[in-house]
Amino acid sequence: MMKQAFRARYFLMWLWVIVPIAVFLFYLIFGLPHVIWSYRFRDNGDRYNPFAERYYTDCTFIGPYGEFTRYATNGKCEWFRFFKEQNQ
Repeated sequence: MMKQAFRARYFLMWLWVIVPIAVFLFYLIFGLPHVIWSYRFRDNGDRYNPFAERYYTDCTFIGPYGEFTRYATNGKCEWFRFFKEQNQ
């Protein structure tokens, strides 16, 4: 019984090491999240109707590394996107 408790504690101790390393690697590969701030879409004549079908042309995301404007994917904008810091 004591060996099993020791193994479980040892495993939980390694979670405190593995999870932060995984988060840091994710950050290095993908960057930090930026949320959608604004967008543009083709006017279909019913611009102010929130239920009207819209085809988005570009999306602007804002976050820790500033503002990024990207073309919409298949007429849709994501809620958030990951960006890396740009060397300026």
